[in-house]
Amino acid sequence: MVEVNKLTKKFVRYKNKKEKEEFYADKEITFEAKEGEIIGILGPNGAGKTTLLRMIAGILEPTKGSISFDGLNYKDNEIEIKQKIAYLSGNTKLYDTLSTYELLKMCGGIYGMEDKNIEKRIQEISDILNMHKFLYNRIGTLSTGQTQRVNIARCLVHDPKYYILDEATTGLDIISSQIILDFMKQEKQKGKTILYSTHYMEEAENICDRVIMINNGEVIHAGTPKEIKEDTQTTNLRDAFFKMIGGVSIEE
Repeated sequence: MVEVNKLTKKFVRYKNKKEKEEFYADKEITFEAKEGEIIGILGPNGAGKTTLLRMIAGILEPTKGSISFDGLNYKDNEIEIKQKIAYLSGNTKLYDTLSTYELLKMCGGIYGMEDKNIEKRIQEISDILNMHKFLYNRIGTLSTGQTQRVNIARCLVHDPKYYILDEATTGLDIISSQIILDFMKQEKQKGKTILYSTHYMEEAENICDRVIMINNGEVIHAGTPKEIKEDTQTTNLRDAFFKMIGGVSIEE
């Protein structure tokens, strides 16, 4: 289980050369994610989703609040926790000159896997993400959808328990998106925990067990898609979100 308790991140920005101000990217966010759950972190661009996931993945240190994985915290168990995590960032860069196969083999080596286990795992991942046709192609020659599948594949080599996926389907065609969504469903059936941020409300409505709606760094609602729609008397999560924030302003 992942437990997030009052997680807060404060930054400082400069309004001009002399004047600076503090602002909160995330403020006192609390939720838990159990085994075999897909939890959607929903909100528009700039809502605080990426900052939140970076803190949960141990990349950013919170200003305050706590994160635990099965009762373990980063301060005392950082290596053990990170060995169980797969983190996918929307702006991760891959080595264009390597083939998909070479990248996955390198990632397996980084995790200390034996060569025979790496080979077996690469074939399993190729089946899961339908990558056999471009497994030996250079990454620099791949399409956007293929590259994103490779990006996810590198997260799978060590068979993680927790997936932290930031905008995994953004910019992808319908086939590539569906392959990734199907993958998440398969991992959920294996008891894996998936934290999945997106601004595609319809996508989240179809795949998430529960959703955490964020706006301006704060949770504005949390629950199952059905509960949120009932609470807001709407028929979809997009309308529910706009109802909670009072519509869309010109500035937005």
